[in-house]
Amino acid sequence: MNTNQTIDGMAETFKLLGDKTRLTILALLKERELCVCNIVDLLQMSQPSVSQHLRKMKAGGLVTEVRRGKWTYYSLKLTEMPYVDDLLEYLPSQSLRVKQLLECESASSCDD
Repeated sequence: MNTNQTIDGMAETFKLLGDKTRLTILALLKERELCVCNIVDLLQMSQPSVSQHLRKMKAGGLVTEVRRGKWTYYSLKLTEMPYVDDLLEYLPSQSLRVKQLLECESASSCDD
């Protein structure tokens, strides 16, 4: 493998991770696979905006998607990027936020 290609690829990955929203999405997906609708709810952003971030992350090889019915679910895909895996260790945990959202969904009613 050409060292310059590796450095170029890493630089592109770090550019993707330089965005607060994408870094937050990464932290959320560290907890579990999530539907776009879950990410929209957690980030309080529009679906098109979240989808745009996810498209960029997918193109950069950070996430993978699976379609189930009308929803698309995203999960981390970092097998070729151990340096990003290391970064995940330092991201603040989002487990409580994800847990609350999923409990809220299963109860079918939530108070903000």
